[in-house]
Amino acid sequence: MKILYLSCHSILEYDETKLLTELGHEVFSHGAYVNPQAPQDVKRPPTGAKYNEHMAVLATRFSKDQLNPEMIEWADAIIVQHVPEWIINNWEKIRHKKVIWRTIGQSTSAVEMQLADYRYDGMKIVRYSPKEKNIQMNLGEDAMIRFYKDPEEYKDWNGNTNRVITLGQAIQKRGAFCNYQAFEEATRTYPRIVLGADNDDLGALWGGQLSYDDLKRELRDNRVFFYTGTQPASYTLGFIEAFMTGIPIVSVGNEIGNSIFKHEQNTFEVPEILESGQCGFVSDTIDTLREKVGQLLNDEPLRRRISTAARQKAIELFGKETIKKQWGDFLSMI
Repeated sequence: MKILYLSCHSILEYDETKLLTELGHEVFSHGAYVNPQAPQDVKRPPTGAKYNEHMAVLATRFSKDQLNPEMIEWADAIIVQHVPEWIINNWEKIRHKKVIWRTIGQSTSAVEMQLADYRYDGMKIVRYSPKEKNIQMNLGEDAMIRFYKDPEEYKDWNGNTNRVITLGQAIQKRGAFCNYQAFEEATRTYPRIVLGADNDDLGALWGGQLSYDDLKRELRDNRVFFYTGTQPASYTLGFIEAFMTGIPIVSVGNEIGNSIFKHEQNTFEVPEILESGQCGFVSDTIDTLREKVGQLLNDEPLRRRISTAARQKAIELFGKETIKKQWGDFLSMI
């Protein structure tokens, strides 16, 4: 199958185009990885997909809001990451194709309502979390396929560095959407660092934007990962990377994780995934979050138990082979 992939998130784009290529499909992404063999985002290696020079030229001349007819006709299926306008603005040109809306954790009732007519006109939906059923005006799904990570890349946690880390982009600047205050209050008495782009306003607390290899090293070496969530997402790629590596996670709970959208949707899934005390710890109380961070920093047997359980569940839910089969089954049905 020839798949035209419209991307708004370069790392997810890399992961999914790589997986679809490995499944034997010919994939062209109208996004950051116009040339998969020389990606603009140097944090990730190339996908190994065949480079289509002609499509790459068309992608530089025509935006995702107004797709070139030749690109459309090349494709058997069109996968759209989240952005409703890419479906709405192109619908009359693409409706004869297999059009798949791929959710990424940013949908709200307003987005669902925007796409209702297109759903009724044949648009397929691949959800990324079962918790999206809680979105008001939910349009249903044709498949629920999570994001994934490769257990062979994210592994070998050791916890040799006595420090708490968190990972996110502009987490203080984005305010309540990233729940930065919970991290600040729960970890201020411990050695800690914030990793990820655009956190320069945190001063010495910022550890910079990491390369791909450095990110994996930090997840292996540090002792505790504090997860703040990113509303309205059910979970993020950063969460999966930490979970798969096995670094013990302390996370905010449903009240903090759903605080902005609590009257509209309850989509934060991490508390259910971690099962507090089993695969990590979860709380909406700052004192409890602080206590659990301290316990994990100081109790090696506890860290090891949580790490082992977390990695096992991460592979079960987010492992590459599981997700690869789900994509294969779904695409074979449409």
